[in-house]
Amino acid sequence: MTNRDFLPVRIAVLTVSDTRTLEDDRSGDTLADRIEGAGHHLARRAILPDDRAAIAAQLRNWCADPDIDVILTTGGTGLTGRDVTIEAHRDVYEKEIDAFGTVFTMISMEKIGTSAVQSRATGGVADGTYLFALPGSPSACKDAWDGILVKQLDYRHKPCNFVEIMPRLDEHQRRK
Repeated sequence: MTNRDFLPVRIAVLTVSDTRTLEDDRSGDTLADRIEGAGHHLARRAILPDDRAAIAAQLRNWCADPDIDVILTTGGTGLTGRDVTIEAHRDVYEKEIDAFGTVFTMISMEKIGTSAVQSRATGGVADGTYLFALPGSPSACKDAWDGILVKQLDYRHKPCNFVEIMPRLDEHQRRK
């Protein structure tokens, strides 16, 4: 950490599930609690079923919202036929953050061993917004937040972090 001031970011949480509601969404609750506990703003929260087109549409909608800086999705990252969150994310990404999935796998390996290979967690950027697809378990959400996101979404984190380059994510669109 440095002597920089903390800069809160506005984060939306989307739970992807055919069965969850806001009343029993433990993974969404885990993320919301960590977001607010770190001093960030919970900008939006929603639940959608495992539907690729609907997920991608919601991601695009939130990416276009100037009051959202980061989108976290939880659920739908596995290998079953209904797990389409990763494909929806990739439908939206302009750039993928390849190392996010790699680092998440490294963290997961410490906790669940080789079962970590069944997760397809990913991150990317679209329309000046960060997007991260996390598995649907509360434990995996904790691992992603505590092991990666709490640091990378903190402007004070050195040697570098996502917040300090946030103003430049859409610079290619402004050069016209």
